[in-house]
Amino acid sequence: MDLSEARAFAQRWQDDWNSHDLDRILAHYSEDVTFRSPMIVRFTGDPSGTVRGRAALRAYWEAGLKLVPDLRFEVMDVRAGVDAVVIDYRNQIGGRVTEVLMFRDGLVNAGFGAYGETAAL
Repeated sequence: MDLSEARAFAQRWQDDWNSHDLDRILAHYSEDVTFRSPMIVRFTGDPSGTVRGRAALRAYWEAGLKLVPDLRFEVMDVRAGVDAVVIDYRNQIGGRVTEVLMFRDGLVNAGFGAYGETAAL
């Protein structure tokens, strides 16, 4: 993936998240996606911080959108890898977050979120 493709993906990703439309958001992810995040631990209590499969990802994000109804992302920077995109963004309270998303056959099949000192929620 080149940088222009990565930037285009990140713009769609941001717009889809800001729409709060789970079908739009999940359209980027494979059925067998694995996603890891400290927010999974926080929202679900699962110490592995991992969800597996699009249905589990939907359930997690649906719960998250209910807990944070004003969720909003602003992409700050994008990096491209061979089969990956790194998105650095700011959330609705100014928290900085980085997501690393790995692709297979045009869809995200694995990813993780990473948080710094600024509160995530």
